Amino acid sequence: MNKEVKKLWGKELLWIDDEVLRNKTAKTWELALERSVLTANDLNRIPFTLLVGPDLKVTFMDHKRSVVHIARNAGQKINQMYHGELTVDMDVLIAGAILADVGKLLEYVLDDEKNIVQSTYGKYLRHPFSGVSLAEEAGVPAQVCHIIATHAGEGNIVKRTTEAYIVHHTDFMTFLPFKERLTI
Repeated sequence: MNKEVKKLWGKELLWIDDEVLRNKTAKTWELALERSVLTANDLNRIPFTLLVGPDLKVTFMDHKRSVVHIARNAGQKINQMYHGELTVDMDVLIAGAILADVGKLLEYVLDDEKNIVQSTYGKYLRHPFSGVSLAEEAGVPAQVCHIIATHAGEGNIVKRTTEAYIVHHTDFMTFLPFKERLTI
């Protein structure tokens, strides 16, 4: 695992017990960083979405880490409380949560003032598609690629695994209140 990926995901990657899956997850981020104009430092500075406004203080990595942490906690509770009738593969869940937005590194670029904007590539292919492509290149298994592919609105037309539902809902519950919350 390279320095940049370790800086971004060192703690959370260690939550993946399967060393092969952990390495493939890290490799996906390495590929994304190699192909992106964004650096690890940029990811800790830029807003996590372009859909809210330029003054958003929650960074890309703040959002990504929160999704991983909340998804992990949800998966643990489901495994503890559902008597084995609904189970969560924690390695698949964590890898999928870490990788869900990896394609955004290809979807975004920086303008002349170092503000994040959508790239031409991103106008054609949203991050679920580019994320799956990067993950498949790194050898990530289909059950994790499924989470990447279905975590956003594109996933609303297919059935999701339990792990994919958790990542989808965690991602949206930490995004929609910024965009659509009722304020009184």
